[in-house]
Order: sequence, then C-alpha cells, then structure tokens
Amino acid sequence: MNQIAKLAQIYRRHVGAPWQRTLAGAQRVMMVVYPKERERHLRALIGEFEQATRAENHGWVVADATGWFADWMGSHEYRDAYFEEPDLLEGALASEFRDFAIERLGKVLDSAEENAVVALVGAGSLYSFVRVSDLLFSVESRIRGRLAVFFPGTKNENNYRLLDARDGWSYLAQPITLHEEWIP
Repeated sequence: MNQIAKLAQIYRRHVGAPWQRTLAGAQRVMMVVYPKERERHLRALIGEFEQATRAENHGWVVADATGWFADWMGSHEYRDAYFEEPDLLEGALASEFRDFAIERLGKVLDSAEENAVVALVGAGSLYSFVRVSDLLFSVESRIRGRLAVFFPGTKNENNYRLLDARDGWSYLAQPITLHEEWIP
C-alpha cells in the first residue's frame, strides 16, 4: 500500500471517532502530515480522504489555497508596480495578502455545516507569502466542524514544519501522520 493510501486509512479512524462539540478551535484541526515529495500523489488521491469522510457520515468541503496568491495579485491595483519592483511587495504580503487568505479560508469555514470537514489543500503554495500557523490561529474561532490541513512537511512532537524549510511552530491539533499510530 502506498503512503498516501495508508494515510487515508489513518485519517478515516480520526474522522470516524465521535466528535466532541465542546472543543476549542485549535482542537478541531487535523494536521494531515505527509512528505513534501508526495504533493502530486496526495492531490491525485484526495478523493480517498473525501470518501473516508463521507463514509463516516460527515460533509466534505475543499478550500484550495493553490491559486490564492494569483487571485490576490491579479486583482491588486498595484500589481504592475509589484512586477516591476518585487521588493515593494513585502509589506503588502505581510498585511493585505495575509488578510485575503484569512478571509478566503474563513468564508469556506463559515459556509460549512457543523458536521463537515473543511479540507485545506495547497498549503505549500502559501510558503513565503503567509505563515500557515498565522492563518490557522486567525480562523480558529470560525471552525464549526473540523478543519483538515493537508500539510506537506514534517512533525516532531507538536512542532510542524512546512516543506521542511522554516522553523516550525507548536500547534494543538490532532496529528495524522504515517509515523504515529492513533489510539482512540
């Protein structure tokens, strides 16, 4: 069995466990951690995660961050200036794009039912534009069901590193990894 299919089986055990309704937002997050080299394979098999979710009688909604930067940049009034002088972009990324990403994910979370999993895919495409940790902290209060973050990187204890590149952050979430067995 390949790594992503095995990860989907582990995910199904997590999503199939009874959902406590009194959890804080951070505890409603499932970090599905996989090797960054498996991004295309995960994308090809994302349907297995959807199928596992629906088999456990939960809804499934996808929030794909892959095109968020292009959408934001394409509609920005200063985009031509940013292409001419990319250094000008740094300040806008720290505030404007961050807010754009928070609002995009927030809208999906707001529209999802309490019994649904919102699947955040494309987290790797946010690298160097916005920190995933900042994004998650900013939307915690809007998570009604569960948020599954498909995370290309590593986890060591409670420390997550996107694309194995940045210093990680500690996050209180349900880890779903190939290297840890989950105990109900």
